Amino acid sequence: MNIFWYELKAYRGTTLLWTASLAGIVLLMMAMFPSFAKDADAFREVLQSMPEAVMKAVGLQLDSITSLIGFYSYIFTYVTLCGSIQAMHLGTSILSKEGREKTADFLLAKPVTRGAVFAAKSLAALTLLLLTNAVFFGAAGLIATAVKIASFDFGIFALITLSLLLIQLVFLAIGFAAALLLPRMKTVLPVTLGTVFAFFIISFIGASTGDGKLRYLTPFQYFDRSYIAAHGGYEPEFLIASAVIAAVCLTYGIVRYAKRDVQAT
Repeated sequence: MNIFWYELKAYRGTTLLWTASLAGIVLLMMAMFPSFAKDADAFREVLQSMPEAVMKAVGLQLDSITSLIGFYSYIFTYVTLCGSIQAMHLGTSILSKEGREKTADFLLAKPVTRGAVFAAKSLAALTLLLLTNAVFFGAAGLIATAVKIASFDFGIFALITLSLLLIQLVFLAIGFAAALLLPRMKTVLPVTLGTVFAFFIISFIGASTGDGKLRYLTPFQYFDRSYIAAHGGYEPEFLIASAVIAAVCLTYGIVRYAKRDVQAT
């Protein structure tokens, strides 16, 4: 339990910064929604001049962009990008820092098993993401209520917002796997950014080309906001895909962490 509280304390500053950043993105962009909605026709004319492939790639939908849910769905693309970086960086960092900082001998000398260490670190990372999403959900809801010019379906809004947590859980598990797959990494940031942006580029290509098969290769396409708005739920096959990826990466992390030699001082 001491490890759990130690990790919460160690990452509380960065978690607060990420949470504020995610809320700030929504605040900054949603503040433009009232003026955007008032000049809806003019904006539609501008958007119609854009190539269809580009509009699909960035998540723009002409028929819904001037509604609050449609506008929020568009900016949520960038919220999930930042949230994914947070989650993977956390997962990679929290498992690899003893190896990078040469403090593994101090940790492993404690009367706890490696399985208990992994569980405590994983629980701390999960708690930090849950706190991030709880604060973000409240902030996003307040901002949406403040800028709305008409009523909107809060259930759909909630499902879209909660998809951030689901995507983050996938990238957290990928981060766990990356930390143990690359035990000698000197710094976490290049691995995190390289992985997340690779998935984001695949998402961009898949959306612009309409290639449905590419959707299975990137978590960014697992929770389609258009589908959520139309059906009031998540696509079952992609919900299962996200659970499978998270489970495989987590299992790999548990097995690898229990067996691998950690470089100490």
